[in-house]
Amino acid sequence: MTQLPLINIEHLQVDFQKEKEWHTVVHDSSFSIFKNEILGVVGESGSGKSVTSLAIMGLLPENVAKISHGKIEFNGQDITHFNEKSFQALRGNKVAMIFQEPMSALNPTMKCGEQVAEMLRTHTQLKEKEILAEVFQLFKKVKLPDPRSIYSKYPHQISGGQKQRVMIAMAIASKPLLLIADEPTTALDATVQKDIIDLLKELQQETGMGMLFISHDLELVSSIANRIIVMFQGNIAEQGTAKDVFHYPKELYTQALIASRPSTEVRLKKLPTISDFTKGKVLEEIVDPTQRITRHNAIYSQSPLLEVRHVFKDYITNSSLFSKGKFTALSDISFNVYAGETLGLVGESGCGKSTLGNVILQLDKATSGQIFYRGKDITQLKKGELRALRKDIQIIFQDPYSSLNPRKTIGEAIVEPMEVHRLYKNKAERKQKALEILERVGLNAEMYNRYPHEFSGGQRQRIGIARTIAVQPKLIICDESVSALDISVQAQVLNLLNELKENLGFTYIFISHDLTVVKYMADQIMVMNKGKIEEKGEADAVYAHPQSNYTQKLIDSVAKGI
Repeated sequence: MTQLPLINIEHLQVDFQKEKEWHTVVHDSSFSIFKNEILGVVGESGSGKSVTSLAIMGLLPENVAKISHGKIEFNGQDITHFNEKSFQALRGNKVAMIFQEPMSALNPTMKCGEQVAEMLRTHTQLKEKEILAEVFQLFKKVKLPDPRSIYSKYPHQISGGQKQRVMIAMAIASKPLLLIADEPTTALDATVQKDIIDLLKELQQETGMGMLFISHDLELVSSIANRIIVMFQGNIAEQGTAKDVFHYPKELYTQALIASRPSTEVRLKKLPTISDFTKGKVLEEIVDPTQRITRHNAIYSQSPLLEVRHVFKDYITNSSLFSKGKFTALSDISFNVYAGETLGLVGESGCGKSTLGNVILQLDKATSGQIFYRGKDITQLKKGELRALRKDIQIIFQDPYSSLNPRKTIGEAIVEPMEVHRLYKNKAERKQKALEILERVGLNAEMYNRYPHEFSGGQRQRIGIARTIAVQPKLIICDESVSALDISVQAQVLNLLNELKENLGFTYIFISHDLTVVKYMADQIMVMNKGKIEEKGEADAVYAHPQSNYTQKLIDSVAKGI
């Protein structure tokens, strides 16, 4: 007897209204999910992944979005035109969803345990005592430490990985037949990401539920899914088993997505991009190890550009109502950075990476220790001297949108730091320089008078880079500067950073929790753990032969298909 699909989607078309006109964002999409199966949906931002999941859940925004064609069947029942009351009976009960950002999905005013208990009150007939016991059981199932303690905490009091586990506990509370996981690990560290993936696999196998797992990371999806759908611009570009799609991709777009991700085995001079594939210009040139050694010898034979010596950073915390405690974010940090080098700084959230970046920039003062830039201790600089330092040491942030003023055109944003540091003779010269910089970062002069909201995430990151290089810095701190980008856009930005480094002589401290990206970019890798340097060495050597168990754990979380 042929098994009926748990969910069956036929010729689905979803339209959104913009400026009183309807535009199709999902085109003629057809697929099924069976019980005890994980279907992975992969694609870049705007490909239609999340819109498809919202259509299944009946959560498309009212009045501006509609299913204009096709149907969605759940368990043999057509739910395409369900009203809100019918969807409420379905949502959280038979179909549940884990969202990308647990902090915005969880209620910040409710304790974590109460939020899961609320789901059980809504969808089960359990009594209060049974509900409490069930919440503790669910917290154990999703491997939360000390379930009783987590029950009484608010979302802001627990880590990102723990918040995601609370979300999973809520999603599986009523034993759904279908679980939709929409980018459930995007904001998480590699080791936490691996734990969540393993947990979802285990829960799926234990309950036999069907799962729709959505991500922009094809490699990640391949580690959990039985079958994969690749979406591109609202269309299903390719679908098949995880093995076939990942190892034998048929479509050019799928091939480009796979190739855009930095390899842990081969070091390429330039990452292939989707544009390279569509233009037939894919040239995978491997870095010559001998040339790399020669370049390193030249870099490390000179005096350091930056010297960090025995830096500590303590924060005062309120340990109780009447007493204060101390949290050490950085503990005895010492290292050098050399002109022309990319030092990769890797570690999990909370390890001190960003704190170290802020201390180097003098945005936050070290509790003790010294930092020398070109032989001068910058921890002792006066206000006027700090302004001159900020011209030389710049930062590229993770989220370019929040670091750009929405009221200023991108031209004004690029010119502004030139004015602050009194570069060039007049406005005309500054504008001409800004136009040249826009061209250099792969944008064009016509964009000068446009505003940040008119650009994509990848374009905004290029604008952020343009603003940073406008003052001709010597050292640039890249703080998670590609972690929010799609893989193909990430490849473009990484290529741009390397090109600027080569042509303009930049030096980078490249901060990321993604060891694969850090290995590709870095000459040396420094691994941080709980405010301390765990190990440091040549990037390929650290990856091939890690000296610490913690570094090995980070590598293992990447190496097994994630």
